[in-house]
Amino acid sequence: MKKILFMIFLVGTLSAQNSILKQFSDAFADIAEKANPAVVTILTEKKVDLNQLHGQLPQDNDFFKFFAPRMPRQREYKSTALGSGVIVNSRKGYVITNNHVVDDMDEITVRLLDKTEYKATVVGRDPKSDLAVLQIEARGLTDLGFGNSDKLRVGEWVVAVGSPFSANLSHTVTAGIVSAKGRGNIIQGDVYEDFIQTDAAINPGNSGGALLNSTGDLIGINTAIYTNSFDRSNKGVGFAIPSNMVKRVMADLIQHGKVLRSWIGVQIQPLNDSSARAMGLKSPDGALVSDVVKDGPAKKAGVKTGDVIVEFNRVLVKNVDHLRNTVSASKPNKRYDLVVIRDGKKKTLKVTLEEMPGEEVLAATSQPTQTNELGIQVSEVTRTLMREYNISTSEEGVIVTAVSQGSIAEEAGIRLGDIITRVGTKRCNSPKDFQALLKETQKRNMVMLHLKRDGVARYMTLELDN
Repeated sequence: MKKILFMIFLVGTLSAQNSILKQFSDAFADIAEKANPAVVTILTEKKVDLNQLHGQLPQDNDFFKFFAPRMPRQREYKSTALGSGVIVNSRKGYVITNNHVVDDMDEITVRLLDKTEYKATVVGRDPKSDLAVLQIEARGLTDLGFGNSDKLRVGEWVVAVGSPFSANLSHTVTAGIVSAKGRGNIIQGDVYEDFIQTDAAINPGNSGGALLNSTGDLIGINTAIYTNSFDRSNKGVGFAIPSNMVKRVMADLIQHGKVLRSWIGVQIQPLNDSSARAMGLKSPDGALVSDVVKDGPAKKAGVKTGDVIVEFNRVLVKNVDHLRNTVSASKPNKRYDLVVIRDGKKKTLKVTLEEMPGEEVLAATSQPTQTNELGIQVSEVTRTLMREYNISTSEEGVIVTAVSQGSIAEEAGIRLGDIITRVGTKRCNSPKDFQALLKETQKRNMVMLHLKRDGVARYMTLELDN
């Protein structure tokens, strides 16, 4: 009798487990069915002028000598790329995707689940968040509603949908969990980062695709993966832009054609445990002010170099990215409380934020360093400069933006776009660092620079004139 009862119990337990597994499986299938019609494949084309390409190659270049006679006599060819996107407004045909998917492309095509294709126009792009809004003229579209990414919890199940590697693999569905929130310092350059980290498989081509929560709401736009130069496939670490940031950026792009951001006018850097202890702080939370822009909002409010910003508008500042994102999302021309720690004491200031100036004004507030002794000018590594000098990988250091004719640097072979990562053996992360380290080494009338060019690193020693 006991055996029979045990068998009945066992069968009932297995039946309950199967039922739970079936519900779990059905939930993912329901999400996929809901999302797939709203997720699109984005095919882009760029026309490359071969005559212009030949003009960029020196005539004595070995590549030119060998391949030019064998090149076909066509005047141009088309370069293609692949990405993903999400329809977020079916009535107006708005599609959200990554800026890097459509940046500098001549033709953009949106392909739906049923393989129908539509030419897309760019409503607006925002490189700083890596988001872009496209528009297609089509009827009967299906869209996805936004979820609240602020309520997303680490450990929640999420689903990613996109077109990894190939258009033939469109609407690939993968699942995983939220591994972390608030990730920053992932992409090199002047970008706003507050990424959702997930282990749902994301690969090249997934960029711009959907990240969905367990109810099928859009809680992120997939944008980046952790990879290396040898293997660009999924490593179980992917990143998505939170839906709340996407909504804010999208609304500005549609209404204004650009993103309206506020500006506080400081250069900030993170704190670590040792620097926090040295300043008498209980924790490394906050942002250390390394410089204050002349005539900027912070300067007017009384912020000083060396202050640690620990609170903005009654929100505790976690780190540099948190402060930057919070300030940029706040309304300009409005007064906010700013709490800083100065000389070990808390001080509350009133700061009136201003609309972020254009790139040319911002560049002027952080002017590149001119080094008369070497005859070079250096600037911080930004996405704009990386594009200008065709730098494909993320690098730390400073970029050479000018080389004086007849200078020591020119004679040594330093070129525009070279990245200087160290002066001597010490790391160089900003023009200010470079200038300070240069002065230290000049006492020996010799400067050793660590350069990177086309992914190749080497030291170069420059002898100064007495």
